[in-house]
Amino acid sequence: MVSDGYYYGLGFGAAALIVGWLTSPLWAVPEVLLACFFLWFFRDPDRDIPAVAGAIVSPGDGKVTDVARVRASGADKLRISIFLSVFDVHVNRSPIGGVIRDIRYQRGKFINAMSTDSAAENEQNIVTVEGEGITVIFKQIAGLLARRIVFTKGVGDSVGRGERVGLIKFGSRVDVLLDISAVPQVKVGDRVRGGASVIAIESGLGALVGAGAVEVGARR
Repeated sequence: MVSDGYYYGLGFGAAALIVGWLTSPLWAVPEVLLACFFLWFFRDPDRDIPAVAGAIVSPGDGKVTDVARVRASGADKLRISIFLSVFDVHVNRSPIGGVIRDIRYQRGKFINAMSTDSAAENEQNIVTVEGEGITVIFKQIAGLLARRIVFTKGVGDSVGRGERVGLIKFGSRVDVLLDISAVPQVKVGDRVRGGASVIAIESGLGALVGAGAVEVGARR
């Protein structure tokens, strides 16, 4: 579990005890429910990390909402967008193993993360990872409810494929920008799991995996 879960969970648990003691146990029910929700929301399960050559894994749990060719920084890119509802695990993971070359935090709006406009206009953290012969950009994008983006790494840090790197609180979106040569392994509507689902294969190696959100490899 992420440490925030203990902070919120124990806080509301203590509030439930105080309210129940000063008034009636019935008045403590909302606080107990909130404590349980936060303990569940900040869960952080282990995942099986794929060992497939050229695999790019999902940086978060959720539903694929877009797989499209876009123009970014003067070049054509493959963009895969994933929506994280309030019911999904919100821990984020690195799509590839490598070195973090750039981190840029962009202030912005809090449009519903399901909207295509959120990719450009919402508050977000933009991370560039270079490794395994490729460069991947992924964005932690705030949503309608999300008000805090957490990133625990710095420029120059090494990360492993599927390694935990942060989280977004309470509903959000993650975008992954890849070279146009990448072969998508997911389609709109697919459910993916952070660190475990292969969302694309670089350098034309897609035939090794096949279509769908594949999960293979060793636990990390």
